[in-house]
Amino acid sequence: MSDAQKVADRQSAEPPGANSVDRFFRITARGSTFAREIRGGFATFFTMAYILVLNPIILGSAKDKYGHTLDGAELVTATALVAAVMTVIMGVGGNLPLALAAGLGLNAVVAFQIAPLMSWSDAMGLVVLEGLLICVLVVTGLREAVMHAIPQPLKQAISVGIGLFIAFIGFVDAGFVSRIPDIANTTVPVQLGATGSLSGWPILVFCLGVLLTIALLARKVKGAILISILVMTVVAIVINSAADIKSWGLTTPKVPDDIVAAPEFGLIGDFSLFGSFGETTVITVVLLIFTLLLSDFFDTMGTVVGITAEAGLLDEQGKVPNLGRVLLIDGAAAVAGGAASSSSATSYIESAAGVGEGARTGFSNLITGGLFAVALFLTPLLTIVPMQAAAPALVAVGFLMMTQVKHIEWDKYEIAIPAFLTIAVMPFTYSITNGIGAGFLAYVLIKTVLGKAREVHWLLWGTSALFLVYFAINPVQQLFGVK
Repeated sequence: MSDAQKVADRQSAEPPGANSVDRFFRITARGSTFAREIRGGFATFFTMAYILVLNPIILGSAKDKYGHTLDGAELVTATALVAAVMTVIMGVGGNLPLALAAGLGLNAVVAFQIAPLMSWSDAMGLVVLEGLLICVLVVTGLREAVMHAIPQPLKQAISVGIGLFIAFIGFVDAGFVSRIPDIANTTVPVQLGATGSLSGWPILVFCLGVLLTIALLARKVKGAILISILVMTVVAIVINSAADIKSWGLTTPKVPDDIVAAPEFGLIGDFSLFGSFGETTVITVVLLIFTLLLSDFFDTMGTVVGITAEAGLLDEQGKVPNLGRVLLIDGAAAVAGGAASSSSATSYIESAAGVGEGARTGFSNLITGGLFAVALFLTPLLTIVPMQAAAPALVAVGFLMMTQVKHIEWDKYEIAIPAFLTIAVMPFTYSITNGIGAGFLAYVLIKTVLGKAREVHWLLWGTSALFLVYFAINPVQQLFGVK
């Protein structure tokens, strides 16, 4: 019996909940407990809290067309506020352990591709438009229909690819591997450590964290991932106070001088919905919205499928529960992110850390969202977790998600090749969207050459056509004279 069928059978039994909260979130029905949900909420927060530092850095380092920059303190407030509100809404409305925050990659598009062409308020207006368009696609049922049209093996491949992707993110962000500078004139893209070998206290913290995490997982210790994060954060603080360390990266593990910091709401509502059309050509605006839309659309799709599959919540047909509401909330998060000037907010793959701790319902989101709300006032205290202490969780969860590879029929090439490309392209291009696109295109192509084109859902044909445009966006821009 498949894992999905087991879950479906378990849910159909509908064991009675202990109280109204239990019954509302179906905590017992999904085989979870309040303790697991709470641990999961904490784990998810600590693995994605870096966005409180990283998003302000990315958006704050760029200038708009008029040379203006966004205030760092206001960006921290906007980032935390949107993450808190939308994560709680997803928990209550979608009932999935799926946290939301400003999307990495999407914020880079806004900062370095859109802002130089217009003002910041106009750029954020484009993000709002993109989010509204996603909501329209959800309401019309098109977004959900696309997800249901994807064959189950490709969904599993998406989950596996995301597992490798987030494990790679963990290795890179911790400094265990790094990009070799182009000046080295080598064809090898990454190397061990910063110089080809491991050195420095921060790397030691990461390595010890990985060993501690896998040891706790092997022993099936409850709260293994969260315990590892907390223990290694304490270790990092001790090491940082005793050793001369030049840099830990974005976050230095030290007890802050000020624990409380008042939030600054200056950026909330600072956007212009249609101002971009007066700053550049209509074709440019359309292409920019298309780029945001496609990246947001499929990053979310991959994340939702991957997290839900890892949590064992897909039904016997491989469908995500409450998918319509989940996608609508995710689209609303994009609108909220643009309206708050924190860039498009989206579902976070780091939610897998919470799933790894046993979270199976939206109750864990109340914990994660609550911590983001607390971060509005206690940002100095809650952002002391260095990536070297949090990244081992990503590596461990990458392994957990990788286990779904066993369900793919590797001797059936029409499935195996698209699945392989999906899995490989995600970490190799550092993009969930690219992996999904490569898998879709390969699936449609192989089905066609085998004379099985009729087996391909018409939505996959349409989606694959969009991916052709996505991958060929530069020639398309040149065709229309867009720079």
